[in-house]
Amino acid sequence: MKFLKGTKIYSIITGACPVCHEESMYEHKNPYSAISQTLKMNERCSHCQTKYKMEPSFFYGAMYVSYPVGIAFAVAAFVISHLILEMNLLHSFYVIAATMILSLPIVMRLARNIWINFFKHYKKKKD
Repeated sequence: MKFLKGTKIYSIITGACPVCHEESMYEHKNPYSAISQTLKMNERCSHCQTKYKMEPSFFYGAMYVSYPVGIAFAVAAFVISHLILEMNLLHSFYVIAATMILSLPIVMRLARNIWINFFKHYKKKKD
């Protein structure tokens, strides 16, 4: 993933600070390690002092992003289960439901990462 450093894709996929890409925005890097604290974020980046929550309720906008991200996961589950593995529609529905439940922490984090990257931009460190 180091080859993507300096791009928005790197910050979105890894959850790294969108400005410096030096540390994770989240207190727990693994979204499954503490399910109740999946969205618990650091207040600021320790390297560049970027404040992650720019205003109260800033991440409400991430709800609008989470819908298409969730749909992408559901479509991928459908394509794999129904079209590739040739399961019937009922079993494909079960696979989609399980995928949506199991991927919820990832979808929530990806939506937040995408949302904050709309407003914050990478700044290359000056030598």
